[in-house]
Amino acid sequence: MVSNASALGRNGVHEWLLVRASAIVICLYIIYLLGFVVFADGLTYDVWRGFFALPMTKVFTLLALLSVLVHTWIGMWQVLTDYIKLLALRLMLQLAIVITLLVYLLYGTVVVWGA
Repeated sequence: MVSNASALGRNGVHEWLLVRASAIVICLYIIYLLGFVVFADGLTYDVWRGFFALPMTKVFTLLALLSVLVHTWIGMWQVLTDYIKLLALRLMLQLAIVITLLVYLLYGTVVVWGA
């Protein structure tokens, strides 16, 4: 019996759904940003800051960030599992990726919800 070591899903179908759902969120976020850029009267610093001060934009930005991180983790886990056969090296790389993604999440949260 082979166990799943990705720590996000119980099986391949669960991970497949997570990747597809995160891709949809990322696409919707890009459309949201493009819609703002296209329909904004002028893109000044104040307009841009006002847009990102909206609670909906903050929540959507964090959801998009979380989606990018989930998408990245699953993709990197698959690549490392396929190409790095030495277990110790693979675990070290996975740990480095997880730490990096957690730092991105914390820093992104501070940037979005900060001043």
